[in-house]
Amino acid sequence: MHTGERRVSEREDAVYEAASMYYLQDVTMEVIARRMRVSRSTVSRMIKEARSSGLVRVSIEPRGDGASALSRHLHQRFGVRARVVPVRAGATDVQRLDQVARVAGRLITEWVQPGTVLGLAWGTTLSAVVEHLVPKHAPGSAVVQLNGAANPVTSGIPHAGSIITAAAEAFDASVHHFPVPAFFDYAGTKQAMWRERSIRSVLTVQARADMAVFGVGAFTGALASHVYAGGYMSEEDQQLLRAEGVVGDVCTVLLREDGSYADIELNARATGPTPAELARVARRVCVVAGNAKVPPLLGALRARVATDLIIDEGTARTLLDRARQPIPAVPGSGRGER
Repeated sequence: MHTGERRVSEREDAVYEAASMYYLQDVTMEVIARRMRVSRSTVSRMIKEARSSGLVRVSIEPRGDGASALSRHLHQRFGVRARVVPVRAGATDVQRLDQVARVAGRLITEWVQPGTVLGLAWGTTLSAVVEHLVPKHAPGSAVVQLNGAANPVTSGIPHAGSIITAAAEAFDASVHHFPVPAFFDYAGTKQAMWRERSIRSVLTVQARADMAVFGVGAFTGALASHVYAGGYMSEEDQQLLRAEGVVGDVCTVLLREDGSYADIELNARATGPTPAELARVARRVCVVAGNAKVPPLLGALRARVATDLIIDEGTARTLLDRARQPIPAVPGSGRGER
């Protein structure tokens, strides 16, 4: 890239970053100026440029394969449309999640149209996202729960149900709960339940989804993933899964960092859609904040789970750094990048 082209690209990246903070995160021009180390008048000019260029209409529209350098790198590496959310240095995981959820909520609101069937997972990330949905009337739309929530300790239903119900209320949509466990005790029980008419009716709505929204679950991190902290599996189960190379899950379907999942025994008892089943949904939105989510996110992206990724800047950088490293081998399995 020539010097002139590089300067244009850097300018466009700066304009996008300023517009994203101003319009999607409600950050003031003064704070943006401090974060970007420019004057307030420079920020004002960038905001005006974003509007006049068409980058900002009612919402932020990414240009090309992504409007920032990190967005472009993520698209080139994983084939996703990435929205990288600028977050100040030193922000906690809670603050990162709040900023990412704010952007995700507004974008998802924009994407939901009359007649849209929206599939939602549940968990800490989705709970935050739903809080930032902007109420709008979308006649004929529906919200359907993608994975079961009951577990041996609690029903799990109030947590998942509140997320699904709140999303449906935001869009005046019909709601379809999924009254099954997160994991069945026996694969045969799942197979039998999948033949029940009440369950098949929900599976039918899931199969009609135009958009699916989900996070990734991780074993560790400041914001514990609900499936591991909420009694859905014992510490012994988690230790066995780690020994098998499992790093987390998407919709309670467990994944390794290399993107493999089909031979993990517990997945035969999981109630969420597999990456192959999710691939039938036209728009698949993965929302992630926090470095602890990087290993399972890598597995999810390698399994082609997402078409769209909404992620904070720090986590995006960590993700790209880790993607360049060899995949950790699973003891005794021969797995790992060579």
